[in-house]
Amino acid sequence: MAIRVVVADDQELVRSGFAMILDAQPDIEVVGEAGDGAEAVTLTRALHPDVVLLDVRMPVMDGIEAARQVSAEGGSRILMLTTFDVDEYVYDALYAGASGFLLKDVRRDDLVHAVRVVAAGDSLLAPSVTRRLIADVTSRRPARSGTADPAAAPSARLDVLTPRERETLLLIAQGASNAEIAAQLFVTEHTVKTHVSNILMKLGLRDRVHAVIFAYDSGLVTPSSEG
Repeated sequence: MAIRVVVADDQELVRSGFAMILDAQPDIEVVGEAGDGAEAVTLTRALHPDVVLLDVRMPVMDGIEAARQVSAEGGSRILMLTTFDVDEYVYDALYAGASGFLLKDVRRDDLVHAVRVVAAGDSLLAPSVTRRLIADVTSRRPARSGTADPAAAPSARLDVLTPRERETLLLIAQGASNAEIAAQLFVTEHTVKTHVSNILMKLGLRDRVHAVIFAYDSGLVTPSSEG
């Protein structure tokens, strides 16, 4: 079954270019294109795509708010598009429910790979870009507001993890792959995958990107303590 995609960007050439690349793949079908965030949300509700590509900056409704609404309704995975490799708005988009982001000058093969990865339920966690972005922004933000119950704060929620799961989460936040985590903890990759699944389930997180955000917010890892 083909991966169904909605592409949202206010620049028609960018939007149509991405759509053309994706539609040319035998396992991907672009089912809709949107020129602003509000249209993207409407199309997503009507078409139920597997993946939604959202530009961060769009008229009427920006990509962050669109991501928040799409994520809240569930079902579709979100990839954000941005012009800059360090963009605070992308961090907000990850908080809104996105599973990663791409630069608009992404190579054709990387675009296709990203859609496939996200559609499969994984996330884009490139240590060279995403981890640096999160570390940079969190270092300048003391805390996220809006936590109504202090007992529900991330630091308290860490208590549900076993010591080995904490170690795994720390290594995820440092950008380690499953193979690297397995080597450091002297376990198999299958065991690491089990730890990762348990971490996501216990903490109610969507994927590895959100595990990284959680690790920084909880104080488990800080930009200054990165290895």
